[in-house]
Amino acid sequence: MNAMRLRDDAGTGPAGKTRSSTRTVSARLMALVLALPLALAPPAPAQAASWTLRVQNAAGQPLADAVLAVEVKGQTGQAPAGTLAQMEQRSRQFSPAILIVQTGTAVNFPNFDTVRHHVYSFSATKKFDLKLYTGTPTAPVLFDKAGVAALGCNIHDDMSAHIIVVDTPHFAKSDAQGLLRLELPAGEHVLKAWHPKLGSPLLSSFALRLVAGSEPAPVQLPVR
Repeated sequence: MNAMRLRDDAGTGPAGKTRSSTRTVSARLMALVLALPLALAPPAPAQAASWTLRVQNAAGQPLADAVLAVEVKGQTGQAPAGTLAQMEQRSRQFSPAILIVQTGTAVNFPNFDTVRHHVYSFSATKKFDLKLYTGTPTAPVLFDKAGVAALGCNIHDDMSAHIIVVDTPHFAKSDAQGLLRLELPAGEHVLKAWHPKLGSPLLSSFALRLVAGSEPAPVQLPVR
């Protein structure tokens, strides 16, 4: 009907051709151009929801201090440029004892004690050596490889901690009830898990299936 109306109103051009055909073609081209962005646009990402994950030991009991990280297909593993975290030294202890960071995070090691500390790690994930110092070292340490870095102090043997480096922004540590919450889309994901009692410099991998309307199965680690 629109094309017909265009012919009725168009009249005849100087060369004896109707302007209606030109206007009809233009209208079709415009409709095609408007449709192209819709056809080429990538599908919208799945909407994230809040999930409660449960971690259990080998006996099925709640497991505290377990690190869980969920890798979602299509999402970046690197932290945004300039991301910083902090591993403090207070009362001759590291705080926190377990620090989780995303790959590409720089970590500061401020010393709030009145004594000097010598912080180091021999782990394959990150080897570094901060010789005796007070205050905060000038340059933070960049953790650019996923894995587990065990920390120590060369002066105080009872000081120890772990920095867990993961290739995802979705991570948390379980509470005393073995629970943690993460914002994730439904679907099939890769779950990485670690616990101090495992004694491993690597994170264990599991398949994680999240289905809307149902609770995910508990994550069970071989820890007593």
